[in-house]
Amino acid sequence: MGANSYLTERERKILESATVGIAGAGGLGSNCAMHLVRAGLKRFVVADFDVVSESNLNRQFFFRDQLGVKKVEALAANLRRIEPDLDLTLHDMRLAPENAASTFADCQIVVEALDSADAKAMFLKALLQTSKTVVSASGIAGWGRSLRIGQRRVGRNLVLIGDTESDIRSGLAPVSPRVGIAAAMQANAVVALLLGEEL
Repeated sequence: MGANSYLTERERKILESATVGIAGAGGLGSNCAMHLVRAGLKRFVVADFDVVSESNLNRQFFFRDQLGVKKVEALAANLRRIEPDLDLTLHDMRLAPENAASTFADCQIVVEALDSADAKAMFLKALLQTSKTVVSASGIAGWGRSLRIGQRRVGRNLVLIGDTESDIRSGLAPVSPRVGIAAAMQANAVVALLLGEEL
């Protein structure tokens, strides 16, 4: 893969051997996964219960000919167009307190990319009881205000991306540029954590 030519042998081996979880394959999850594959990662566990819909196409890594396809299957197909040699474990399921931690048991880092505040809270409560590092996002709706999208550590094993205040609501929709910025920042944090670099 072309991106690997910019990595040292040590960096390439670390990224290719790591297993990263993607909890939610929507705007954050699909774009974050795309960036991670382009960065040289090859092993993923992806969980989502939804199908690609018309309203997703303005900000998610899907295409019109994938409408109605399960998101995990559509994302797998798109990621393999970038890098055919991927190890993907796909879970077509809704994450819940009883399955969240076990679904990502084999992952070193998990990207939280769920839509609702309740789902995010449930997921963080389940995962942060384990030793997993979670890279989460909150506050990415609307447009502009790019410099307000920040990154900070919360406790020992949580990295939070976003402005923590821009909730999706009437008049403040999720728009591709800000969603994409947050997804790229999540991917960047994952790469930095795996390579032992500063966030």
